[in-house]
This record gives sequence, structure tokens and C-alpha cells, in this order.
Amino acid sequence: MAVNNKRLRVTELDFDSIKDNLKTFLKGQNQFKDYDFEGSGMNILLDTLAYNTHYLGFNANMVANEMFLDSSSLRSSAVSHAKTLGYEVTSARAPTATLNVSLSTTAATKTMSAGTAFTSTVDGTSYQFVTTSDITSTNTGSNIPFDSVTVYEGTYVITKYLVDSSDVDQRFILTDPRSDTTTLTVKVQNSATDTTTTTYTKATDITQLSASSTVYYLQEVETGRYEVYFGDGIVSQSVSDGNIIQLQYVVTNKTESNGASSFSAPTAIDGVTNITVTTVASASGGAEPESIQSIKLNAPLDYASQGRAVTTKDYEVYVKRLFPTTQAVSVWGGEDGSYDSSTGVSSTPEYGKVFISIKSTTGVDLTSAQKTNLEKELAPYKVASITPVVVDAETTSIILGITIMYDSSSTTYTAAQIASLVATTVSNYSASDLQTFNTPFRHSKLLGLIDNTDTSILNSVATVTMAKLFTPTLSSSTDYRLNFNNKFYNPVSGYNASAGGIIASTGFYLNSVTTTTYFFDDDGAGNLRTYYNSAAGTVDYINGLVTVGSIIITGVAEVDGTTSSQIRMTVIPNSYDITPVRNQILEIDLTNTTYDGSVDATASTGVGYVTTTTSAGTTTTTVSSVSSTPSSSAY
Repeated sequence: MAVNNKRLRVTELDFDSIKDNLKTFLKGQNQFKDYDFEGSGMNILLDTLAYNTHYLGFNANMVANEMFLDSSSLRSSAVSHAKTLGYEVTSARAPTATLNVSLSTTAATKTMSAGTAFTSTVDGTSYQFVTTSDITSTNTGSNIPFDSVTVYEGTYVITKYLVDSSDVDQRFILTDPRSDTTTLTVKVQNSATDTTTTTYTKATDITQLSASSTVYYLQEVETGRYEVYFGDGIVSQSVSDGNIIQLQYVVTNKTESNGASSFSAPTAIDGVTNITVTTVASASGGAEPESIQSIKLNAPLDYASQGRAVTTKDYEVYVKRLFPTTQAVSVWGGEDGSYDSSTGVSSTPEYGKVFISIKSTTGVDLTSAQKTNLEKELAPYKVASITPVVVDAETTSIILGITIMYDSSSTTYTAAQIASLVATTVSNYSASDLQTFNTPFRHSKLLGLIDNTDTSILNSVATVTMAKLFTPTLSSSTDYRLNFNNKFYNPVSGYNASAGGIIASTGFYLNSVTTTTYFFDDDGAGNLRTYYNSAAGTVDYINGLVTVGSIIITGVAEVDGTTSSQIRMTVIPNSYDITPVRNQILEIDLTNTTYDGSVDATASTGVGYVTTTTSAGTTTTTVSSVSSTPSSSAY
């Protein structure tokens, strides 16, 4: 096909293709004939033109990518797109702790000023926790109590700006990218001579605003800092020349002081030096600013929710927004299950409620104060007749008994080294495929990963046992419900009764006698037993529920060789595929999972099948095998 040498092809953007196209174009002219000679000056010009075109093409492609939220790679672009969707990017979060503070004094009232600092130490580093508002309390006799005071880790900062409309570049910015915007208080003072101050609140619903609404707006700007801006006098009240803008907020170290539990009082509070501090709730909730990946995920979902929480997905969006240390969240309606403080989460419907379970990045359950605050913060978004309830996540452990057969002639690894490699594979699977809500354990997938760990591995077998920990209330007659939510192995009534059924446990003590250690097992007929003793509860094999009756446990034996306050109960599931429901999280117990690497004699030596001849001249062939069906629990 003929080529039109007087037109450039512009579809190729890589350097070599651009240069070849330029050469093709130059074939149609006679003025420059040395363009195809690598040592010519003309060739250098072609290189320059090709590089320039390549750079411009790459730049245009990157600019086009930044025009869309999904393809943007710059944080500023993602934040800008999120803003058009009405989504506010989450700032850094300061760890918060709850303290009871008591001042020993005869004064009638005292005020704990904003910025009052308490100190705590974590891993040898001292951190400061501050109040963010003035708190006044009255005397109750010989002391003034300040109960349930919330303190934030970081430095209490006050930044002031004098409004000057002639400065077109003036902006009101929180000076540090580590600022926690949830601690921000915005005040507008009339002028330097008029100290009358108005506190502005953050705008959340523009439909409720008027020209006189004293609200401010917040957005993330360059370098991760935040800017406060105001209305134009039409949508909401504007600020005027001479006004003084006061921004009060906490600059935090984010996650570093999570877990702080012991706090020291300042030298004095409102002139009182005799101060007692008691920790109500340890520090938690410190978090990094929202990542660009999180912005891309949550901004469209937040826009779709339209400022209300109706579906479970809506609640997931708002929980992540209101509680930034959320690693994973599970939400279900009352029609799918319920929660009772005495019986825990169950499949019994409870209409009119939505249940929320959170796995925190800190790895610990939410405190009572955090749950209450989250439920309050969700209130403006919920449907009027629905009550949100925050419940703890429950972890079900999976204990594996893994046997690996391998070909010793195709590897230099020993059996112990093969087992170590498999242990790494199992650990990686647990971290990547489990440890969050709604992620089932797939037995066949894990075996496939184990078989692919090394080319010498010929096959593998893994037995599966489920385990749960519970903390008994010592010296008290208490019921306990352990809901595994997966059917138990019970092929016939009375199965394995003489050997302890399919339930086992770590040890515990009854009646303050520490010379006799008791264990749980079952009779295969629905009765939970204590070894050495009588019936201790019931077992629902179909629904996967163990109920410990009213027994008085007075002590707990060691678990995994260490002192413990918890008892571990194990059961054999009916299926080796385990499915979590509602607030349940699965993880593999890497401590108690066992690995047995054995050489497959058939593949390695060709003598795996042993033929023997009897004196009568008959032959018998013996084949070794590995059983995949457990006969008892892991204990």
C-alpha cells in the first residue's frame, strides 16, 4: 500500500516510533538528504524533535489521567475530585483517652482551661495529651471532680489571621499537615478593639443555611494541610476586613501514642496543685490521614449515599468516615441477626436496629466510649426508626494439622526446611485471605498454595479444627455461649463419646481446687461435659453453638505454656471450608498449627510399595497412607 510521505502519523508516542515517522515524512522532500545518516547534524535534530514530542505526549497523558478520580495519581487531584462529590477527606486523627480528674480544694468552682496538658509515656517516649475546651466544675465537699474528660494527644495550637480583603492571596490555613480537624474550633473576633467573639460551626448541609448562618467550610490543600474558608454573605455569613480569625486545634503524632494508659497531671489546674488523675479509657483512635486509595474508594460511595445511611453499604461508608482507624467493618440489619449483652450475636431477628462490627487498625476492640460516640455521630444520617448498635468483632481461630509428602530427589531441602516453607505459605494465606469480615477459609485453596510452595512437594493433607477463647468470670455461676456459626462434625448420635467427642479445651479449676484440672468435652449426643465431672452444658451440632451452663470456674490453667485468663475451646467442623458470618473473623492459629514433612518413598526411591512373600507362596502388597479425617479435637 502506498504511503503518503507528506503526512505524519501521530498515533505512536514512544521515542523510536516518533523518530521513524519523522524519517518517513522527510522521505517526501529533497532539501535535507542526510536525515537518515546517524552521524549527521540533521539526525541530532530528529532526536531532539522526537524527545520533545515524546515528553509532550507523556505529559498530555498524565494530565488526562489527573482529570478523573479513578486514574489520578496525585493526591491533590484525588482530593479535588472528591470535593466535587461533596466528600471531605479525613485528616490525621489524634489518639484520645478518657480521664477522671479530681482537684483537692475548698474553692466553689474551678475551670480546666483548653490546652491543659497531661503526660504519658509509651515505649520510653513521652507524649502530651491536652483538652480542647474550657471545662468548669463545682465542689462536692472537699474536691472538685472533672469526670470523663476527653484528652487528645498532641500540641494545642492557636493560629490567628487578620482578615484583609485587599490581599487576594490570603488564606486561613492550619499550619501543620498533622492537624486533627475533629479538634478544630473556629472563632471570629469582631476586631482588635472589639473582643466580641462568635464561634462558627462546620457546615454539613447547605440546604439548611441562610445568609446569616455562622458556619465555616474545610478543605485539604497543598502538602496535606487544611484550609478554612467562609461564605459569601448569600449562602452563609462572610467575614469582613478587620475581623480576627482564631483557629484552635491539636497537632498530633498520630498512631505513636495509641495504648497510653498511665497519665500524669500538670503542675497546676486553675491554681490547684493537689491533683488526682484516674484513667477511664486508654488512648486509642490515632490514625494517619486518609490515603489516596481510600479517597478513590469512599468518595463515590459517599456521594451515592446522598448524606443518609439507609443500606448496609451506606453505614460502612459513614463508619469509615467517622471512625478513621477502621480496618474493616461488617454491617447487618436486624432481620439478619441480633445482639444481646448476655448471649452475644445470634441469628434471632431484632427489627428496627442495624448492627455494626468494626475491626480497628489498633487490633483492639472499641471502648464503650468509642462505641457510644460512634452511635451518636451516626444519628444525623440514619433513618428515624433505625437504631445503630456497635458490637465487638469475634475471632474464630483455625488450627491445622498439615502433612506434606515431598520428593527428596528433586530438592536439597530437609523435611524441616520444607515444613518451614509451608509455614510461611500458611501465614501469608492467613494474612491475605482471612483476618477480616466475610472472608471464608477455603480448604482446597490452601492445599493448592501448599502444593505450589516448592516443586518437590507432591501432595498435602490438612485437618481442620475451630477454636474460640472465652474469659470466665471467676468464682461466679455464669453461662457462656460460644457461637462458631458452622456445623459441627457429628455423623451419628453418641459419636466418639468414649474418647471425648469432638470438643476439647484447655484446663481450668473448679471449687478453688488447683490440684485437679478440668477440661470440656462432649458425649456426641448434645451434652457438654467436664472431664472428672458431670454435664456442663449443651452442644448444638447443627448450628455450631456450645452453651456452657452455670458452673463456677475459680481458676484458669496455662494456655500454650503461659499464664492466661482465658479458656480455649476447640471443635471439629463438619466441613473443612469455614464461613464467617456477621461479626465473625477467621484467622489461622499459627502457634498451634502443626507441620509434618515426610519423604514420599515411592517418588524418591521407588520402594514405597513393599511386596512380601509368605511361606505359602502368596504375596501381600502394603501401601502406606495418610488419613484426612480427625478422630478427636486438637487437644
